[in-house]
Amino acid sequence: MIKIRLARRGRTKRPVYSIVAAKSTSPRDGRFLDKLGQYDPLSKDVLKQINVEGISKWIKTGAILTDTVKSLLKKHKIQINC
Repeated sequence: MIKIRLARRGRTKRPVYSIVAAKSTSPRDGRFLDKLGQYDPLSKDVLKQINVEGISKWIKTGAILTDTVKSLLKKHKIQINC
């Protein structure tokens, strides 16, 4: 099963998360299939480089959004066309 989830990047006490499509069995920061955007909780521009078409493509092929990613997209009013 493929999930669209967050992968932690950045450094100590300065997290930056990548929104990625990855197999559910792969580790959180491990191998991923596609990078779909970036979430930086400490900056003014929280969501960066969001690939809405890419997210829609993965959802159409059967990927599932995690609760965290789903709430982030909803909070920032990003509509996903499925």
